Amino acid sequence: MTDNPEIATAHKLLQADADKIEAVVNKQRVSLCLSQCPAFEEVVDTQMFGYSKEVMLAVRLGLVTETQGHDLVRDLEQRLNAIYADSFDKQK
Repeated sequence: MTDNPEIATAHKLLQADADKIEAVVNKQRVSLCLSQCPAFEEVVDTQMFGYSKEVMLAVRLGLVTETQGHDLVRDLEQRLNAIYADSFDKQK
């Protein structure tokens, strides 16, 4: 990816945070609340907002490009949408 260790570390940390968010949302879906529950949606919205701000900071610091930042956020959104869709399908 890059020879710069700070940039490589930033990518790893952002990906690890995205993985943690996915795990938290999936755990809440499984154990605490159905996908149509306002608390479930609030967790998703809050986590996505925080993650997007984290990515924006990395972009501003030059640790990821703007395109890479958009890709990171889009990837997490797609993963969370898949969890939501799976939960919705199981409720039917």
